[in-house]
Amino acid sequence: MSAPEKVRPATFVSKVKAADAKRAAAVSGFRDRWSDLPKIWRILAAVAGIALLFGLPNIAIPGIPFRTDEIPNGTSFSFVLSSIAIYVLVAIGLNVVVGMAGLLDLGYIGFYAVGAYTVAIFGSPNSIVATEYPWLVCVPIAIALTMVSGVILGMPTLRLRGDYLAIVTLGFGEIIRLIAVNSAVTNGQRGIPVIPAPDKGLVEETFFPVGDFRSHYWLALVLIIIVVFAVRRLEHSRVGRSWLAIREDEDAASLMGVEAFKFKLWAFAIGAAIGGLSGALFASRTGFINSDGFNLLLSVMFVAAIVLGGQGNILGVTLGTVLVFYLPERFRFLEDKRELVFGVALIVIMVLRPQGLWPSRRRARELKDRKLEAKEAIVSG
Repeated sequence: MSAPEKVRPATFVSKVKAADAKRAAAVSGFRDRWSDLPKIWRILAAVAGIALLFGLPNIAIPGIPFRTDEIPNGTSFSFVLSSIAIYVLVAIGLNVVVGMAGLLDLGYIGFYAVGAYTVAIFGSPNSIVATEYPWLVCVPIAIALTMVSGVILGMPTLRLRGDYLAIVTLGFGEIIRLIAVNSAVTNGQRGIPVIPAPDKGLVEETFFPVGDFRSHYWLALVLIIIVVFAVRRLEHSRVGRSWLAIREDEDAASLMGVEAFKFKLWAFAIGAAIGGLSGALFASRTGFINSDGFNLLLSVMFVAAIVLGGQGNILGVTLGTVLVFYLPERFRFLEDKRELVFGVALIVIMVLRPQGLWPSRRRARELKDRKLEAKEAIVSG
């Protein structure tokens, strides 16, 4: 009788994979249970969730301490929330380009910068234009200019694909940054101060006092809800289906009658408009901008948030953005080592979960099919 086979203990990697499989199963089960709920219950749950989000600045959540007399160096939780809300809006716009249309844009920070500088140039009395338009007037101008810049960038470049398109968009982001550094209109590195608050000129007492970022967070949250509703409607329209077809196989989509270039240009223009809106929020929140706030690293972080959360899924993109921009604040006590911890965490997640933490069902099925095809090719080869 042979000796019993020795059972090897589970490795750390296998344990992590098993835990991630349980998490993915829990997410899938939650989706199924959510779909089975009556519509009225889903509406009530969504309203309760939105109410919780609006109440977050007034809730003491462990992790990031409030800045108080006892903790003078603590991070302002309302400031962190307003930053994350602005970045979530950025990620939703970038998700239209990357997640839905499948266009790798590494220079999305350029649209963000155009929106921010438009509000600063047309709204600040310290700018070279000094028109001092109210914020509500500057925002439509910012959206229009970013849409035009998206079309100008897309017209000559959207016939490129893959890495070539990524390099061109990366160049666009650097061009915008260099213009911000060297142009007299943007005031170079000295920047533009006294950027108007959203309610300047409308009421006597401002709802956006200096140092209190709750109102900026609430405004960003309202705009996120509006933009999410609009993007969801687009996703389930003819335009959204065309984007998905282009993302999967542009040649096949063209053969089926989809005007690939036109719909890719639409994706660039719509994504740029949302980027410009988020830049306008950023400029009004800080009250001062210069070129240091629009570097390449921030653009890469935007793309990382999309991939980490799950391309094509708005909830996944939101989750990825919260993690990417919250974790550095959470590990601030590590000082210089926090970038290392954050980078290792991103690598581990991407190795174990290449489809993202919360991918869309369509995206998850696509990656699963490709994995099976790769295995069959290895076996047959």
